Amino acid sequence: MFFLRFIPIYKQKIWGGRCFKDLFKRSLIPNYTVGESWELVDRPGDQSVVAEGKYQGKTLRFILENDGLNLMGPHWDCSRRFPILVKWLDCQDRLSLQVHPPEAIAKELNGEPKTECWYIANKNSNAELIAGLKKNVTRKSFAKALEQKTLTSLVHRIPVKNGDSLFVPSGRLHAIDKGNLILEIQQNSDTTYRVYDWERLGLDGKPRNLQLEESLKSIDFDDFEPSISPSNDQKESVIADCNYFRIRKFKLVSKDEPIFLKEGNTRLLHLVKGNLTVIDNQKNRYLLSAGQNALLSYAGEWKLFTTEDSILLITDNFS
Repeated sequence: MFFLRFIPIYKQKIWGGRCFKDLFKRSLIPNYTVGESWELVDRPGDQSVVAEGKYQGKTLRFILENDGLNLMGPHWDCSRRFPILVKWLDCQDRLSLQVHPPEAIAKELNGEPKTECWYIANKNSNAELIAGLKKNVTRKSFAKALEQKTLTSLVHRIPVKNGDSLFVPSGRLHAIDKGNLILEIQQNSDTTYRVYDWERLGLDGKPRNLQLEESLKSIDFDDFEPSISPSNDQKESVIADCNYFRIRKFKLVSKDEPIFLKEGNTRLLHLVKGNLTVIDNQKNRYLLSAGQNALLSYAGEWKLFTTEDSILLITDNFS
């Protein structure tokens, strides 16, 4: 039984900013525009490292290979990569228009499918999301607009507010508008095909590469005007439930009864707002603050509670 918190891995992006320092009180390299904070990852080129406790300094891959059954359950294949990747996205400029390949197409293109969910933690007044196509757009009209650089008129824009979420299955055309701070919970994949980059130059002063052939093969051209899951006042709600993960949202206040999690499901905790105390069945106590994520092992039972108004997401059903 163990509680794992990891050291964030920061990624410089042309569209990034300094939000993680301002909102989450994190130390960042001066004058470094951070677009992504990878909170949990198990990939050949990126490995989450445990921040404290029994496995301090060890990678997630090391734990999976050496104690994987306690972490993931008795039927887990310890050579398998951790199935979820968790990121914070600080979008101070609009991201490129992009798509992730569906499973069948991914195999053909030697890529990986990626289904994900975005949770809007904080936004500027005019921030929006782009997802799917406007009605009646066809592959032919899309390809023509791509040549003429007039795609903006064909994509579906969605106004959002804090607490909204959007499910983004593989094959869905998408982009994040500037002014959004988003928690992204996704399949463990890093395959992204860039469709259009708004005529923007990269950090090197040159246009960024596009993957047009792969994009046209991957886009679901029957995906018209998808809707968000709007924020609500429910104490508990499901914001995503698919073959790869389930995400539940909890709105907590100090007078609430604790949340009890029984043994038998590996879980990820994502604290969006407030604070959270986690106690295991050996009475060990752990604290999470806003912006932090933690991994709870399959083995063990847990009690969760807060001392102020808080928002917690729990991801499970992935192992």
